[in-house]
Amino acid sequence: MINRIFLIAVILGVPLSVIGHMMHWSDVLMFIIYCLTIIALAAFMGRATESLAVVAGPRIGGLLNATFGNAVELIISIFALKEGLTAVVLASLTGSVLGNLLLVGGLSFFIGGLKFKRQEFNVYDARHNSGLLIFAVIVAFVIPEVFASEMNEAKTMSLSVGISIILIILYLAALFFKLVTHRGVYQHKSEEVEEHEEPEWSMWKAITVLFLSTLAVAYVSESLVSTIEIVSESFGWSELFIGVIIVAIVGNAAEHASAIIMAVKNRMGVAVEIAVGSTLQVAMFVAPILVLVSLMFENQMSLVFTWPELIAMVTAVFLTIAISNDGDTNWFEGATLLGAYIIMGIGFYLI
Repeated sequence: MINRIFLIAVILGVPLSVIGHMMHWSDVLMFIIYCLTIIALAAFMGRATESLAVVAGPRIGGLLNATFGNAVELIISIFALKEGLTAVVLASLTGSVLGNLLLVGGLSFFIGGLKFKRQEFNVYDARHNSGLLIFAVIVAFVIPEVFASEMNEAKTMSLSVGISIILIILYLAALFFKLVTHRGVYQHKSEEVEEHEEPEWSMWKAITVLFLSTLAVAYVSESLVSTIEIVSESFGWSELFIGVIIVAIVGNAAEHASAIIMAVKNRMGVAVEIAVGSTLQVAMFVAPILVLVSLMFENQMSLVFTWPELIAMVTAVFLTIAISNDGDTNWFEGATLLGAYIIMGIGFYLI
């Protein structure tokens, strides 16, 4: 039923996005159409990556979900940078970290916990990811803010570029560590007794859907970005709120759906890999790539966030580490993460 609704939304949304853009319909109406269309397209991307995850295994499957889920946000952010909306891009990166750790993780733990009393996942992966989260979010994001007060704009940008290159190298090294040199070394019993599951789509059908969905998202995203400033003025929303909440939720819709589906199926290892792995990918790959891409545009983007953004991200990281480091979760821990996300959402709305 839900899949049928998303199919109808894509069939109607993509043509309406094209027609509305050409005929200059109301920006507020088009903003709504663009958001709903991207969410529907993201659902197809989620189903395709889920099919690939069944074939590839939990770690690679989680990586695929995170990668193609973040592809939507990366596309939106590049077009936003082109329009000079660097504050919106930084806010959307903040929203991705908060959304993945607190919203996606929280919903997965909560909904999965309603069906199963306890859900286990690989404690070694959780501890490995904890160190990377501290490095990527706390070290790499806080350091530029601290040093920027003693630097001019050019030096701050140079620092951001240097940090970005280091983050990308370390992210690729982390993938090499998990998928090549230490693949299977820290295997958890839940991964050994993985029940056999048939993928919904064949590999080539899934790849084709991913490719076409990504092209459609690229087109709709460019149009979405052009409406942000007018929508911000119409509703009285700050660019910070639009970036942290609206753009982040739309951009990460595929991961939200995939992680929850995996949690309901008691494949918590994949759900956690999507939530935490996606956060790491945003912090260590997407954000650095956007910094480097911004060098091609007039308005360059450094890795300098506002203090509310930084404090919110650091809090989310420590709360997630405290809850997930034992490799065991339940619905109450999910509710705790969701409560933190709602509190931060209210704060960003009122700024």
